[in-house]
Amino acid sequence: MKWKNLRFENGFRVVLGNRGSQAAEMVLPPGSAEGGSGNRHRGADQWLYVLSGTGIATVNGERHQLEEGALMLVERGDEHEIRNTGQDALRTLNFYVPPAYTPGGEALPGGQG
Repeated sequence: MKWKNLRFENGFRVVLGNRGSQAAEMVLPPGSAEGGSGNRHRGADQWLYVLSGTGIATVNGERHQLEEGALMLVERGDEHEIRNTGQDALRTLNFYVPPAYTPGGEALPGGQG
């Protein structure tokens, strides 16, 4: 078993994982974005759950509203960007199956193109 308290500080941070999956927390300040053109996890599916805040997810050119309680599956190979469009921080909990990043947050060779 593995366990950790999450802090949700600004930025992207891998927080826990094993060989089959990993979790990461992401906090985007108002007006900021993560991902964009060419951002694809070629070797992993990404589950994104919105804890608080509002934003827009653009996946393969389609825009989707993000708000507290939203759950989204970004499948491996989908081009995507997450943008905070609100006035407060956008806080998300993300799961990658299998892992897409090193513990330090660098994309794994097969994880992002």
